Amino acid sequence: MAIDEVFSALAEPTRRRIVEALRLEPKAVGTLVTELEISQPTVSKHLKVLREAKLVSMTAAGQRRIYSVDSGAVNDLMLWCAQIVPATQSSQPEQELELVNADESGQSAPAAQQLSRSVGRGLEQVTERAQEFFDRLPRFGRRK
Repeated sequence: MAIDEVFSALAEPTRRRIVEALRLEPKAVGTLVTELEISQPTVSKHLKVLREAKLVSMTAAGQRRIYSVDSGAVNDLMLWCAQIVPATQSSQPEQELELVNADESGQSAPAAQQLSRSVGRGLEQVTERAQEFFDRLPRFGRRK
C-alpha cells in the first residue's frame, strides 16, 4: 500500500463520506447512492479510486457489487500514523497486567477470559486513537 495513494484518496470529502458509510456494514452501490444522495456514476468513480488505494474491497453478488472497508489497508495506515504521531497517553504495562490477571471482583479469571478482555481493551484503545488521529486531519476541499 502506498501511503500517498491512501491520503490522496481520502483527501476528497465525498470519498471520506463513502468510507464512513461503509464502516458499520458492507453496502451495495445502490444503497450508497440512496444514503449519500449522490449520483450512481459519481459513487462508482469514487469507489474505483478507493478500491485502487485498497481502502475498500468489492464482492460480486449477481449483478450487485457489495463494497466494504478493507481493514488491512486501514490497519497499515494506522500503523504508519502511529509511527508519526506519538501516543497521547503513555501505556501503563503494570496496570494492564493487573487488569489481565484479575476480574472486576479482584479474583483471578481463566486465561481465555483474560485474553478476551485484554484484546477487547486493546481494540477499544486503537479505535479511539485512530478516531482522534482522523479527527485532527485537515479537511481538504476541491481546488477550482
